[in-house]
Amino acid sequence: MSILRLLNPQGVAGLAFSFCLVILLVIQKGETGHWKKRSGEFEQLYRGEQSAFAGTVANYRAAADAARAADVAKAARVALEQRTINRRTVNDYETRLAAARSRAERLRIEAAGAATNYGDRGSSAVSGLSEAPRSPAQATGEARLPPTDALTATEQAIQLDELIKWIEEQAKVDPNAEVRHR
Repeated sequence: MSILRLLNPQGVAGLAFSFCLVILLVIQKGETGHWKKRSGEFEQLYRGEQSAFAGTVANYRAAADAARAADVAKAARVALEQRTINRRTVNDYETRLAAARSRAERLRIEAAGAATNYGDRGSSAVSGLSEAPRSPAQATGEARLPPTDALTATEQAIQLDELIKWIEEQAKVDPNAEVRHR
């Protein structure tokens, strides 16, 4: 009992206050450990979210790059197809035009030859009758175009025909078709 006698009410209050401080310190120590643990969990969640975000951004960038590459490949394929169609159309046009000009020249030469052969026969024309046609083309040629105009009309018809073919072929080129890898 000697210890209690030594303690006066102020000493007891001091001991009680010290005891409360010790209890608060123990509680605070437990809370600090708890929140350190929770802080680590939150940091892991944050890092996971940041990693997922970075992965999403990388995926979007990769998808955008792949889409750009696919667009470039499609554009190159379409340009190649269009150049091929253009070359084929020009070649067909030039071939048909050369053939038409060759036929026109051959007909002109045949008509000129028929006219000179007609005069070489030595026979006189029957009076009162119109002159007989010199070639089969001339026989029905009353309503026909002159040879130079006929050639021009043929050239224009060929040009329009090839233009129609070119338009139809160009319309078949599908810019959205998938590029076939070979």
